[in-house]
Order: sequence, then structure tokens, then C-alpha cells
Amino acid sequence: MCNLQIIRDLAEKHGFSYTEQEPLSKHTTFRIGGNADMFVSVNDIAQLKAVVTACNENDIPMFIIGNGSNLLVSDEGMRSVVVALDGEFKDISLEENTITCGAGAILSKLCTFALSNSLKGLEFAYGIPGTVGGAAYMNAGAYGGEMKDVVKSVTHITRKGEIVTLPLSELDLAYRHSIYKTTDDIIISVTFELETGDADEIKEKMNDFMTRRKTKQPLEYPSAGSVFKRPEGNFAGTLIEQCGLKGKTIGGAQVSEKHAGFIINIGDATCDDVLNLISFVQDTVKEQTGYYLEREIIHI
Repeated sequence: MCNLQIIRDLAEKHGFSYTEQEPLSKHTTFRIGGNADMFVSVNDIAQLKAVVTACNENDIPMFIIGNGSNLLVSDEGMRSVVVALDGEFKDISLEENTITCGAGAILSKLCTFALSNSLKGLEFAYGIPGTVGGAAYMNAGAYGGEMKDVVKSVTHITRKGEIVTLPLSELDLAYRHSIYKTTDDIIISVTFELETGDADEIKEKMNDFMTRRKTKQPLEYPSAGSVFKRPEGNFAGTLIEQCGLKGKTIGGAQVSEKHAGFIINIGDATCDDVLNLISFVQDTVKEQTGYYLEREIIHI
């Protein structure tokens, strides 16, 4: 159990909200996860800085959560302070062809904002269910586009409370990777450089990608999106389907019959159900095809 009194005192002083023993199943798209010792929502830099520095100085474990769309949280929950970025961290602003967006904003909101200003380049991200911060952290991508194609810079706060901005050249963006996977820094905003385009064409492209998602992906069930990274020279979903694993079920977790690259929660799935199914899929695919499927979703 964390030393929560320190955070309680900070909340009273700085005015942010918190709950204790908060079910993380409420904050992940998998709808899986035990309780966090404390769940905090911060609305501005001052509140975030206060929490970050207090946790750092008092050795209190802290975890930043976005939309929880790429997370598989333990059934035992997290013995830490889990922080969500709200308020100003969802703001989006425009200067000519450059958009600066808070890390807490949902990607679809950013894409819609770009469309409303006839700016192209973010169409691929429409429908990815994560936050802007999470997308930068993972270098999210789809339909031939990636965040690294449109990101100009990322601003973060260190665990000591320092605000730093890194240009694209220092972000080490690669397939499902960024420099933030190797640091404790917390993304607070992302700046995008886009091109002027035709609003009708941008909208048509966004709608096409969304239609493809709805047609091919099991969006009607809780999941964390694609479970595995794309293996070189092939596709995870294709390999899993070739092995006859569509519909394979362990507990409440199932390999989707609609898209084999997804594991879905068909009812009260536990974290262990999902992990056991992931291992079964990895072992079967390795044995039958020689490919090892590396997990993309993050297990906490």
C-alpha cells in the first residue's frame, strides 16, 4: 500500500480529484484490471508537477494512464498512484499548419479538429481508440501511416518536474516504439505539422478507414486492439488464422472470429485468461509456422 496521505494532502492544496481503491477495469478498453491504490485526475501542469515530484521524492510508485486502450492490467490491480490527464491536457490549438494537442485528448478529437481546419495527414489515426500521448508513446499507426509521419515535437515532464521539449529527430520513433519506452518522462503535449488539404477528401478518407475498422475489427467487444506486433514478412492475424485459432477460448478470453489478431473479452475475462490465451497462441503459431509473435499490448 502506498503512502496515500501525501497525495490526499496535495489534492486538498491543489484542488485535483482522486478516488481510492479504484477499479482499473473502468479505465481500460479490455474492461479488465483490479484496483489501483489511488486514481488521480489532474487538470493542469501545476497539479501534475505537484503529484509527480511528490511521488518521486517519497518513492511512491506512479503510473500515467491514457484511454487504457493498449493495456492489460493485472487482476491484483496496481499498488501505485494512477494518474489521468484531464482538463487542459485535452486542449487543442492551431497556428497555421501546426496543431498542438494535450496528451490527454482522444485521437479522434484531434483528427476531427484537423479536418475542421482542412489539414491532412492524420486520417490514418481516426478510429484508433487511444489518447494523443499514448499514440506518441507507442508511435501508433494504421493503414500505412504512423505518428512519426506527422509529429513535429513532443513536450514532457520529468520525474523531477522539469518541462522539456524534444524535436522529432530525438524521439527515436520506430515501429510501436519511442524514446519514452526507455525513460520515466511523461508526455504532456504533442505538436503536429500537417499540410493543407481538401476537407471533403480528408473526410472521405477518414470515413473509409472507419468503415474498414467496423467491418473487419470486433469493435462490439471489449479488447485492447491488436495483441501482437506485425512479424517481419507476414501478419499476426493471418498466421493465427492459418493455425485454426479463430474462436479459441480460455475462460472469458477469446481469439476473435472476426479478426484473429484481436483477443476479446466475451464476458468476465480475467487478466490470467488473456495471458494464458496469448501464450497458447504464441506457442501454437511458433510450432506450426516458425514465427514468434511478440506481444504489442502492455501488461501491467
